[in-house]
Amino acid sequence: MATKSLASWAVNLQPSSLPTSVKQAALRSLYNYIGCAIGGSDHPTVTKAYNALSPFFGKETSSLLGHKGSKKADAQHAALLNGIASHVHDYDDTHLATIIHPTGPVASALLAYGEYKGGFSGEDILCALTAGIEASCKIGLAVWPEHYDIGWHITSSTGSVGAAVAVGKLMHLSEEQMAQAIGVAAVQVVGLREMFGSDTKSFHPGRAAQSGLLAALLAEQGYTSSEKALEAKRGWANVVAGGGTPKLDQFVGELGKKWEIEANAFKPFPCGIVCHPAIDGCIQLHQEIQRKGLKFDDIKDVQAVVHPLVIELTSKRTPKDGLEGKFSVFHGGAVGLLYGKAGPAQYGDTVVTDSSVIAVRDKIDAQPDKNLKADETYLTINFEDGSKLEKRIDHAVGSLEVPMTDEQLTAKFVDQAGLVLGEADAKSASDAAWRVGESKNVAEVMRTL
Repeated sequence: MATKSLASWAVNLQPSSLPTSVKQAALRSLYNYIGCAIGGSDHPTVTKAYNALSPFFGKETSSLLGHKGSKKADAQHAALLNGIASHVHDYDDTHLATIIHPTGPVASALLAYGEYKGGFSGEDILCALTAGIEASCKIGLAVWPEHYDIGWHITSSTGSVGAAVAVGKLMHLSEEQMAQAIGVAAVQVVGLREMFGSDTKSFHPGRAAQSGLLAALLAEQGYTSSEKALEAKRGWANVVAGGGTPKLDQFVGELGKKWEIEANAFKPFPCGIVCHPAIDGCIQLHQEIQRKGLKFDDIKDVQAVVHPLVIELTSKRTPKDGLEGKFSVFHGGAVGLLYGKAGPAQYGDTVVTDSSVIAVRDKIDAQPDKNLKADETYLTINFEDGSKLEKRIDHAVGSLEVPMTDEQLTAKFVDQAGLVLGEADAKSASDAAWRVGESKNVAEVMRTL
């Protein structure tokens, strides 16, 4: 009875029962989310969605992150728009075992409802966030990898359930109501991998946040679904498992014993995570080229040996804009080599179409090797005079073996938020976001962000 077990665990989870390491992981996940949502708030994808939907806003109760002047929407639309903004740069967190980006759907729903209702402490928010992330990742593990392989975007197809659990936790739903919320969320499956590289990819976590919030609101009013929504023969897991055998009992049974939020990693580069090893290596090679006084114009070719998923997911040879550039290991490698960094600015439309970037991009070749780990790569630069440079990356920065530090997360936050708010306000927002866990009323913090 996975649905009831998940509901019971979430309802009974208490902040006092969370290990210190889990609380810290939750704070880091929320902090990273806020930076990503602010950083993406002025992206054309978000602007198009705002312009299309703002005539239909209800009572404006919930803040849109990153918008000066306290721009707000109703909770449903705030969840959607903040969810889009948090994912549009592909800079959000990643549960590496499933490549779910769990915080976007969960936090977007949670903060929108929390500000609307008011009175929730940072401790309340972090506990509910943990419950939602655990729910998303556990059901994701139960259907991985077949679910993803057939084309579902697993971030959003699990995110509606995670968002419903988180908001339901904040609402103090009963176990029966929580089970119904999970059921209502489970039918709102959203997200196709075909949409990667388009506006619609970031719509996925936004819609999942909105759907999860809706599910919890309906369940609070006694709306019914199925008490076996996840595990039934024609329930969520069996329908979306892609021919695999779901392992719901196994992973739901681990709730509270093995914390998936502690395996949540953070991206140093705003693009598909599978090409991060190649970018990390190219940045290190950029530094070596500079130290040795070599010339980038003398590069003959760059050979990359990568995990097969890099080719499957990020092999766009000629991206036409920044969104497509996020799924091009060739673009990521090119900016890493040329600029020694690969932040949001290096994924702007004008950089993707810059002739100097294209010239380097066209010299990069990538070949798959199934024996490599997902965060491993081998790079070789061949120069026109016959000399070469080599770089091996065993674990990319941002992996669990080489995690981003709090200082690196802060630099990432200020870098991306500064492009929207200016550096001074970005630093103030960063300070506020780190203190969310200490807040007596998170609604007040949201208004400053």
